[in-house]
Amino acid sequence: MDRLAALLSSFHLAASVFNAGPLCYSSRHPAQAGMGFVHILTHGSVHLGLADGTQRRFDEPVLILLAAGDAHRLEPGPQGTETLCGSFRFGAGNLCPIYRALPALLVIPLDRLSGMAGLLDLMQAEMREQRCGRQATLDRLCELLVIQLLRYLMDAGEVDSGLLAGLAHSRLTKALIAMHDRPAADWTLRGLATEAGMSRARFASVFRDTVGQPPAEYLAQYRLSLAKTLLRDGLPLDTIADRVGYSSPSALAKVFRRHTGHSPLEWRSADAEASPSGQETRGADRDIPD
Repeated sequence: MDRLAALLSSFHLAASVFNAGPLCYSSRHPAQAGMGFVHILTHGSVHLGLADGTQRRFDEPVLILLAAGDAHRLEPGPQGTETLCGSFRFGAGNLCPIYRALPALLVIPLDRLSGMAGLLDLMQAEMREQRCGRQATLDRLCELLVIQLLRYLMDAGEVDSGLLAGLAHSRLTKALIAMHDRPAADWTLRGLATEAGMSRARFASVFRDTVGQPPAEYLAQYRLSLAKTLLRDGLPLDTIADRVGYSSPSALAKVFRRHTGHSPLEWRSADAEASPSGQETRGADRDIPD
């Protein structure tokens, strides 16, 4: 039973490492919706500045995950700083349920990530050697690191609400996987409760308290996110409606209008015009205070 397979298949993950080695000067990262960052301090110290004015200093090897899409700044410490920094995005940007479930800021000392020690050692070895294919290798390893972090967040109980908390729940995860694997199925509260091995009332209560929304609302949101992703991929409306559980393109269009104020084709056109690359961006970046 793979908790992430359907999500990673539907919302493709891509990562890119942009600093691997000494951090010699302050680096600013503007706000960008749907973009996450991983900063690994391997040597020295670093200052982190957030858009809300928060300032933090780290003097020990640490992994910093930022997934709020907010602006931030990294500044090297006085004794030299070595970092491995990358950005990541799921195919649907901030539409992706996984991205929405990530904590805005997470700081994990590297010595707590014993299960990732081999991967982190491999990334650091690649970082310190100028071998052919270095950038592509680091990018692929960064994607693997994000997946490993998702596992860590579920298995270590680092999140107590939202999708990842639901996937960490021994019973709710069965219903969530069923929804993710078969979004077009005619799901009922009874059917989802049966998947979870719970009574309807108990399932509805535990799901709401853990995931943060009722099962029907989560399913509708998931289907809509998947439909938007398929629209971006250029699939025809009848195919999309069939894949996400709507009886016809008109039924899908009705849901789109209710949630977005636009028809599916209007939404796709506006989305493409706002971001030609098909990735959502913010209209105005929020700068970071010095």
